[in-house]
Amino acid sequence: MDRRAVALCAALLFGAAAPPALAQGRGDPNALRVKLFGDLRSVDPFISPEYMARNHGYMVYDTLFALDARLEVRPQMVERWTVSEDGKTWTFTLREGLAFHDGAPVTTEDVIASLRRWAVRDGLGQQIVALSTAMEPVDARSFRIVLRQPFGLMLQALSKPSGQPPFIMPARVAATPATTPITDPTGSGPFTLRREDWRVGDRVTYRRNAAYVPRAEPPDGLAGGKRAGVARVEWVYLPDAQTALNALMTGEIDIFEELPPDLFPVVRRNRNLRIGPQDSVGVQAIFRMNQAVPPFDNPRLRQAMRLLVDPAHAMPAYMTEASLWRDCRSYYTCTSPHRTEVGWVTPNLEAARRAVAESGYDGTPVVVLDAQDSTISHTFALVSADLLRRVGMNVDVQAMDWATLIQRRLSRNPVAQGGWGLFVSAPTGLDGMDPSGHNAMRSACERTALPGWPCDAEMERIRDGFIAATTEEQRRAAAEAYHRRATETVPYVPLGQFSLVRGYSAQLRGILDSPVPVYWNIGKATE
Repeated sequence: MDRRAVALCAALLFGAAAPPALAQGRGDPNALRVKLFGDLRSVDPFISPEYMARNHGYMVYDTLFALDARLEVRPQMVERWTVSEDGKTWTFTLREGLAFHDGAPVTTEDVIASLRRWAVRDGLGQQIVALSTAMEPVDARSFRIVLRQPFGLMLQALSKPSGQPPFIMPARVAATPATTPITDPTGSGPFTLRREDWRVGDRVTYRRNAAYVPRAEPPDGLAGGKRAGVARVEWVYLPDAQTALNALMTGEIDIFEELPPDLFPVVRRNRNLRIGPQDSVGVQAIFRMNQAVPPFDNPRLRQAMRLLVDPAHAMPAYMTEASLWRDCRSYYTCTSPHRTEVGWVTPNLEAARRAVAESGYDGTPVVVLDAQDSTISHTFALVSADLLRRVGMNVDVQAMDWATLIQRRLSRNPVAQGGWGLFVSAPTGLDGMDPSGHNAMRSACERTALPGWPCDAEMERIRDGFIAATTEEQRRAAAEAYHRRATETVPYVPLGQFSLVRGYSAQLRGILDSPVPVYWNIGKATE
């Protein structure tokens, strides 16, 4: 801590030399440089559950519908749509002037191919395909989806903002099997990515798509007119927070995403910088156990973890400003209309210690994956490891970077063969609003569940009932039942909800209040 304080003082007084790769473009009014939370490793937003792939998708692709700042559905690529009186036939017409980066017009053949590839992995997409008797073009700009029965979540599905959003890509790219990652980043969005500009572990460069035709409405969240305010956006990989802070203070980067709370005072004291919310919803930190191998394949041990984790204890370890975190004792986001505490238990360390002993835990090591370049994951990994040790568990904390963690968590091997027991992540609150899009609660085993692979047929049955519900009363009942069942099977343990913060240059104008951080509409002041 003393060394860090010295470094911070030096940065305040003298600044610091910027990395050579950054210094070459300092002060460019036509470039926006952003330090994101990770490194882009995949350009396939339908295969990778990583938010880096999702954020990349918003740069290069467009969507049929989008959510505004109030989380209301608005048309995006769609100009108009109708639904039949019986609720079974949906007809959509695309806006004029839509074109891919290679100049080819966007047609409904592209839309259908994209939706079918998206639906292979996305739960709402799977439901649409399962209910469809036809998903077909009417002409080059119009298409229809014909269902066996009404589906009340159609527009919510087509405007899905996170997890795997239904981005539209060329049919030739969407023809790639859903088991094979795409390598062609051609889209129709406001920015383009040239693969030769992408250097893993260094930077990703996006160029303004001069041919993009935005909607006429003002930008509003993820909806409205997407107008690129700069000619170039660079995502710069800076895993060290101190290096990133120095770069922000000296103007080598313009935005520092996921600014660690201990750096808030430094940024606030700099008249050339500002602090603001990174998104309009916040995130839920989660304690994610591997249920495929011991020791967390034991449901009684997972039950004990519910008694171990107390959000009121865990949250202040990272978010030191009380106004920016909430003791949200629910699997659903605090702001969700379905939030409930049904089935929740009061954490108690002594009760957790007894429950661990009574579970039959045999001392199998719990390998905790510690992504040290992610302040959030690193902090809560250490908090989790400490709690596990305090109730008598054998803990092995293994340090790595976030990109390695992402790959490592795919392993289903026992811990002695390179497997893992627990990691911490912070999915957006958007993904925790209700059972339909709550991927962290999915319990479909290795088929579609996220790493950790919760496996419970009853959870999936209740989720399907929520999606098929035709009234709000039915949905509320299903959401409560889903939550109650989750407190029994424990797909993960919530650590609490908090707001992400970004530090940014005072020169920037037009940063949007959006449920996902986006980089259109941002420009730099000339004075």
